[in-house]
Order: sequence, then structure tokens, then C-alpha cells
Amino acid sequence: MATNRRVSRVAELIKREVSQMLLNGIKDDRVGSGMVSVTDVDVSGDLQHAKIYVSIYGTEDAKAETMAGLKSATGFVRSELGARVRLRRTPEVIFIEDRSIERGNKVLSLLNKLQDARSPETLDSEEDIGAEED
Repeated sequence: MATNRRVSRVAELIKREVSQMLLNGIKDDRVGSGMVSVTDVDVSGDLQHAKIYVSIYGTEDAKAETMAGLKSATGFVRSELGARVRLRRTPEVIFIEDRSIERGNKVLSLLNKLQDARSPETLDSEEDIGAEED
């Protein structure tokens, strides 16, 4: 069992290496169809499994195509990690689509709409309070 500090260091190292592979290592055209970035890597305590969370920018079709390309490239990614990272055993790699950025943008737009909708009401009620004080 690895310590928490070692697990987090290995996760950061995997994140950096996979990001580099996405930039210029993976030759699959499906991976290049959308903008892909690694948002997080979750490594198990025994360093045998790595969940790689990726954020994909583009249409739903482009996202599905990119995920299919990433899933087909898992063997290549694992072998490259084995060559680049010195570990006793190279972890199994699983790509997971991270939609947290989209959810965050949706929440922000809803909050902005809510604020815009409340602004005229707030101004009207403040004017009424000022008139009552006179």
C-alpha cells in the first residue's frame, strides 16, 4: 500500500504525461476532433488503477467520438506510461468524461439570469421605501 503522498505524486505525474500524450502522442484523428484536457487523475491506493478524467469541448457527437478514440488508445497510453513513469507495475487506465465544467457554466448562467430578473424588482422596492420615508 502506498502512502497518500506517493499516490498524489503518481497521480500528478500521470496527469502531466497523459496531457503531453494528448498534445502530440496520440495519432488517432478522433482524439483531435475536440479539444481535450485532463482535469484530474484518481489513482487507487495500491497504484494498480488510474481513472483519468478528461474534459472535452465540442458538440455531443464530437465528445462521443473523442471518448471512443480515447478508449481505443488506452493500450497505447498504458504502454507509454510504462515507458515514461518508473513504477513496478503500470496502472490500468480508464478514461472518464468530466462534465463538471459544463455544469459549473450552467449554474453560473442560471445565477446570472436570476440576478438579472431580480434587479428591476429590487430597484422598484428601494424607490418605494424611499418614498415612504418622505
